[in-house]
Amino acid sequence: MNQFRQTCARISQHSLFINVIITLIIINAILIGIETYTSVDSKYYQWLILGDRLLLWIFTIEILIRLFGSKSLKDFAKDPWNMFDFIIVAAGHILVGSHYVTVLRVVRVLRVLRAVSIIPSLRKMVNALIKTIPSMGTILLLLGIFFYIYAVIGTMLFSTIAPEYFGQLHDSLLTLFQVITLESWASGVMGPILAEDPTSWWYFVTFIVIGAFVIINLFVGVIVNNVEEASREETPSPTDIKLAEVQQELAEIKQLLKSKY
Repeated sequence: MNQFRQTCARISQHSLFINVIITLIIINAILIGIETYTSVDSKYYQWLILGDRLLLWIFTIEILIRLFGSKSLKDFAKDPWNMFDFIIVAAGHILVGSHYVTVLRVVRVLRVLRAVSIIPSLRKMVNALIKTIPSMGTILLLLGIFFYIYAVIGTMLFSTIAPEYFGQLHDSLLTLFQVITLESWASGVMGPILAEDPTSWWYFVTFIVIGAFVIINLFVGVIVNNVEEASREETPSPTDIKLAEVQQELAEIKQLLKSKY
């Protein structure tokens, strides 16, 4: 049994095995994309379904190889990417033959996300993004307060001038979301209001400067910082390695001094 586990572990970690799975994930994505063309789907429906079922079973065998190659079931479950892959494949088997065609297709599309769990660079990027979630909470709170203040001011000032944009609070929030994306905010939103109220420029200019140029860049800064930290953890620089060695030596010296005195 131990020999079988070691064999599965070697297979699951082999570059050829990983490349084959990545290729099959890409093929799976192409097949799902082809199904969106009604003419092709109706003509080759049976072949597309056969290809999908075949890929589903290949992915099942892949998961089993990785499962048997793990030290234990608990060790396999510790890795969230393993559980993600397992749930996606298991859901595919559960929904095979289901009458809920839309749900089945959505689950099949989610198989494309398995490329994230297989490709190390993508996995590292997603892990870095997940690490940004706690930091994002504070920035989102700040952005929410900022949006709310400007939405209330906009509703008070422009509800009669442009009721389609600032008629009620929720209208103002949606309008500000469009403005912060910088999509047609000058000609589509500010232009008509500016024609009625020439002093309204300060409202939009300050919102763009504070929202788009300051707060949104905070998001970018936090993400970049966490990506750098994740890269450093995975492949530490010579300086980081040297620093870790110095810290270890200092800890040993401290422990030695404590034992003497």
